Amino acid sequence: MIKLLIADNHPVTRKGLEALFSASNNIEIVASVDDGEAILDYVKSNPVDIILTETDFPKLNGLTLLRYLKEDYPNIKTIFFSAQPEEVYAINAIRAGASGYIHKSSNVLTVNEAILKVYEGDMYLSNKLTQQLAFGTKSKTSDGFYKKLSTREAEVLKLLTVGKKNKEISKELDINEKTVSTYKARLMRKLKVTNLVDLINQAKLNQQVKNL
Repeated sequence: MIKLLIADNHPVTRKGLEALFSASNNIEIVASVDDGEAILDYVKSNPVDIILTETDFPKLNGLTLLRYLKEDYPNIKTIFFSAQPEEVYAINAIRAGASGYIHKSSNVLTVNEAILKVYEGDMYLSNKLTQQLAFGTKSKTSDGFYKKLSTREAEVLKLLTVGKKNKEISKELDINEKTVSTYKARLMRKLKVTNLVDLINQAKLNQQVKNL
């Protein structure tokens, strides 16, 4: 039986997933939590095979969480289950060590398939993204920008766009504030802006273009 931990800050999503797997013969939900810190608390003392988790949490975002998991619990596999654009965040998630990425618009069969595939040691990405990675195809002009970001730059940008301050980012990513400022400067150069407001607006605009 696959021991599955679900993490999402929306109760309806958690309840839906619990209902989905309640009658499963090979997947058991061992816990359902609402933030990244709760994930770490649970795995400290309980066996888990796979974590199905959102990327956006008020406490400990997905990529930062993944870094802790890969360091301290390398046998636990992580699948991101998110409404964020796959083409923007999936690549950085895989680079950081995730075993899969499922968009929340996917059907229930896809979720089940992804969990089974990852448990067997494979990686799960949508057919569309797999083809893009294999053949280098492009779908929107904003792709080029996001593909140029390192995993850490993507983390910093994500935290900036939700209103986090340098000190908060420093604490969450376990880096000093000077390093955060360095990443901000790099992002400004890549987005060709000169201040934080324009940086955030431009990042949001790129994401909106990606969603068109």
